[in-house]
Amino acid sequence: MTATLLDGKKLAETIREEIRLATAKFIAETNVQPSLTVILVGENPASQVYVRNKETACIAAGMKSDVIRLPETTSTDELLELIEKLNSDASVHGILVQLPLPKGIDEKRILDAISPEKDVDAFHPENVGLISQGRPRFLPCTPYGIQELLRRYSIETAGKEVVIVGRSDIVGKPMALLMVQKGAAADATVTVCHSRTRDLSEVTRRADILIVAIGKAEFVTADMVKPGAVVIDVGMNRKEKTVIGDDGQPTVKNKLVGDVDFDAVKEVAGAITPVPGGVGPLTVTMLLLNTLNSARQSASNA
Repeated sequence: MTATLLDGKKLAETIREEIRLATAKFIAETNVQPSLTVILVGENPASQVYVRNKETACIAAGMKSDVIRLPETTSTDELLELIEKLNSDASVHGILVQLPLPKGIDEKRILDAISPEKDVDAFHPENVGLISQGRPRFLPCTPYGIQELLRRYSIETAGKEVVIVGRSDIVGKPMALLMVQKGAAADATVTVCHSRTRDLSEVTRRADILIVAIGKAEFVTADMVKPGAVVIDVGMNRKEKTVIGDDGQPTVKNKLVGDVDFDAVKEVAGAITPVPGGVGPLTVTMLLLNTLNSARQSASNA
């Protein structure tokens, strides 16, 4: 059995076109352009790429995109001052601080300082609390993208056993919060696994839907997956691979892999996301949707 491929890239393109049309309609009705401001501190190469992708996606959707680039030497107080200005700017609907921040900056203080009404990453404690109560203002982008993937591929979740490997504040914990709620692509029985989980393989083999966000390359192997399970791979890791060239000489190349051993697990699972082209494109897509929804909420409160 070879698993059905859950094509996040193709789905993201579909949703982004829906967002583009909805944004154009919103602008025509309100004369307000949804606006996202991204703050990038330092020169982290991966962060540079992520920010560029967000900027490109915003512009393609018809939204305004501002990127504020700050030096590595920026202090916590300087960053807090900037965030306060953006909080007070009615033309800014979403504020995103690209993580990780350089050492010396108090990340928690920075994220807490963003206005909950503009927190399109849904990291603010107020927004996390609203999610837990089932009345979210925004949904965190990666879990939101996964839930949308499940919904649009008509994968049944009600009463199913969902196992999440990883308990981060960005993916694992909010994913669990979403899946236990009442409603579409939810109503699941959820188990969250982590570094202290005993007999991890026994737990993962129970999963009807296995969501892996642990940050370890190809950690989940075929023997850890129940036959026919849906496997969602959130991981993105660089792995060195030796390739023999036409001249017979070996060359070491970097290969992008997930937290799941894709080639082995696809022969066991019923459906699986690839890396790249799975969850990643949906994360940026749901950020766009959160920004549009923030602009809508702002317009309705005006």
